[in-house]
Amino acid sequence: MNEPAPAERIAIRTHNDIVTARHAAREHSARLGFGRAYQTRLATAVSELTRNVIQYAGEGSCLIEGQNDADGCSIQVTVEDHGPGIPDLALALADGFSTSGGLGAGLPGTRRLVDHFQISSEPGLTRVVIRIRKAR
Repeated sequence: MNEPAPAERIAIRTHNDIVTARHAAREHSARLGFGRAYQTRLATAVSELTRNVIQYAGEGSCLIEGQNDADGCSIQVTVEDHGPGIPDLALALADGFSTSGGLGAGLPGTRRLVDHFQISSEPGLTRVVIRIRKAR
């Protein structure tokens, strides 16, 4: 199994940063030997989360970390912003709910794409941690 790349933090300030974060997530997962389907799932999830940062908070960060252990490997991505927060997490995670007039598939869809999804939000800090895992 390949060694993970060093952790990478990407500032999310513009739409170009969404592409940078997506590409970095794909590269990290490829380096650890994840197949194309896993790479695409992770890249799609990272795109959605970083797009939310731009849309709702204006700026934030994306930290990508790979890890090998005795049982396999994983990629963890932490996306944070210091915006207004999400007033009702349960509602935001419900299929079809949108505050922007979209399809309301963003956060619920992201949650379905990954093996681990954790979100916390309050005014001044929203943090989403996602992880995909591959057994040996």
